[in-house]
Amino acid sequence: MSQALFQGHTEEQQLSKIIRKTNPRILGLITDLRALSRDNGVNIWRDIAKRLERPTRNYSEVNLSKINRYTSEDETVIVPGKVLSSGNIEHKVIVAALGFSDSAKEKIMEKGGSCLNIEDLVKENPNGSGVKIMQ
Repeated sequence: MSQALFQGHTEEQQLSKIIRKTNPRILGLITDLRALSRDNGVNIWRDIAKRLERPTRNYSEVNLSKINRYTSEDETVIVPGKVLSSGNIEHKVIVAALGFSDSAKEKIMEKGGSCLNIEDLVKENPNGSGVKIMQ
């Protein structure tokens, strides 16, 4: 039965997962996160890689009000998607995400926090210790 479904495909095509992402940054990031997770035995990077493999329309969009509500001073947060500026942030946080709205970045910087790419956070903290995932 399954042979009929894949008729005309090579064995490699049948066994490989279909990847529809075209953004080379995302593809490279997923590959790097999986390798880092495997090498260091850190599950947080595998979790982020799985979330980034989803369709773009299912990426997280997190408002600053949510980050403010669920974090405290000097915590590190990772958002596998975009940070939006709805609400205010009242303390210093380090936020890593795929993207930021301009006003969200401005509000985070005003409070002394920092905005990083996920790639930069991985370089700074390869063990993923003390990082919260916000979705």
